[in-house]
Amino acid sequence: MSKPDIQNREDVFVLVSSFYDKVKKHEFLGPFFKQAINDWDAHIENLTNFWESSLFLQTRYYGDPLKVHVKVDEVNNNTITQEHFGHWLNLWFETIDEHFEGQYAMNAKRRAQKMGTFLFLKIFEARQV
Repeated sequence: MSKPDIQNREDVFVLVSSFYDKVKKHEFLGPFFKQAINDWDAHIENLTNFWESSLFLQTRYYGDPLKVHVKVDEVNNNTITQEHFGHWLNLWFETIDEHFEGQYAMNAKRRAQKMGTFLFLKIFEARQV
């Protein structure tokens, strides 16, 4: 049975909210996110905006993910590692594969890989300052 591709904001919301349901329960990632996020509804909305913008080239997201991730790393005594990003990426891929397949689904995976690499490198650079 084939699955639909990611086609619109509603699909992005399903992806993002399903992903964060997993993150909250994840033994390794959950504590970082639970400590950093006070308003889960607002976070889901913000990340839906981010991924909708990223996948469909819309301009609804105006945040600074790098600044946020550097701050989370600082608050956690610079303990974010490649392993955290690996778990994050595995959960992202797993969630996509559960719900979607197609060009936008593959693009969501590619963009997440690039973003994870970029964020980790920039977090590491920020530690050197």
